[in-house]
Amino acid sequence: MSIYQGNIRKMRVATNNEHLAQYQLPVGEQLIEMNPLISTQIKVSFDNQIHCVHCQSLTKKSFNQGYCYRCLMKLAQCDTCIIKPELCHYDAGTCREPSWGEANCLNHHYVYLANTGTIKVGITRHVHDNVSSRWIDQGATQAMAIMRVQNRLTSGLVESALKGFIADKTNWRTMLKSQPGTTNLQQLKVELLTQIEDQLDEIIDEYGFQAIEILDLPAVDIYYPVAQYPDKVKSINLDKDLNFSGVLQGIKGQYWLLDGDRVINMRKYSGYSLNIETAE
Repeated sequence: MSIYQGNIRKMRVATNNEHLAQYQLPVGEQLIEMNPLISTQIKVSFDNQIHCVHCQSLTKKSFNQGYCYRCLMKLAQCDTCIIKPELCHYDAGTCREPSWGEANCLNHHYVYLANTGTIKVGITRHVHDNVSSRWIDQGATQAMAIMRVQNRLTSGLVESALKGFIADKTNWRTMLKSQPGTTNLQQLKVELLTQIEDQLDEIIDEYGFQAIEILDLPAVDIYYPVAQYPDKVKSINLDKDLNFSGVLQGIKGQYWLLDGDRVINMRKYSGYSLNIETAE
């Protein structure tokens, strides 16, 4: 048996050569290798302490997956434009942290299609070897980058155009219930680009030919360490259920899947101080 104690962060993700998602959970200064724990017993208890993931201060309530209220209100990474990039206001001179915006928003972004149980559009800053960690965080079983754009604002404008024809949200309950069927993302890309051709032309007219680059990349299949999917989804709430234990039946997205159809979004509890006992 192993025991870990400390404030957790969102699980670190990667894929191996077979595109199987690999997970590590940061707990204090330690990392738990999660894949080997599938089908084993795990026990978790929350000690009623939450520390902001940015300033480390003790907070009674967590906002936006780990921030205290003060950081929620002052950090650029917590501003509304992070959720709605088409509202980026850097050029207006009102960015909360201009240096952060320059480092994170004024660089290339990718627009992608993903299968998370339903087909969705999204944006990400990084695609490495045709895979983005964001796709794994969302539990996508297929994904494909379709455009590279000049900055976050442009990515939001393109995403907004695509939202007229395709969803931009992941239905987490659908994502967790089963392995979805496959979709021809290449064909869908062609159809969608035709549908938003006029909007793309408007963006290029305003921001220049370098604003948008259509990519010709293959779709990627992603697999998850899941021994058994839940028939129903019963969400564990650490603020109400301070302790839980059971067999870890799988991990998908940022969720643990436990026996009894129970699931928990570990990213939601970033900054929570937990005691975790594992069988290994």
